[in-house]
Amino acid sequence: MDEEYDGTRLGRREQDILALERRGFSGPGAKERAIREELGLAPVRYYQLLNALLDDPRALAHDPVTVNRLRRIREARRAER
Repeated sequence: MDEEYDGTRLGRREQDILALERRGFSGPGAKERAIREELGLAPVRYYQLLNALLDDPRALAHDPVTVNRLRRIREARRAER
């Protein structure tokens, strides 16, 4: 569990997920490799956590640029279906 977690701030793992999303990745599989190596998560689990994080007001407060960008992408993909 996260130290100093008080329910008002993101935990370390959530912050790390947003930090990874801010990065650019070159080449196929680079992001998935970083997810496994740096976060120790399976990509499927990572994307589940990321999706939930996009609806968390703490994530928006922590990194509004990244969260809003990812929300727009998510909404565009939903609209395509």
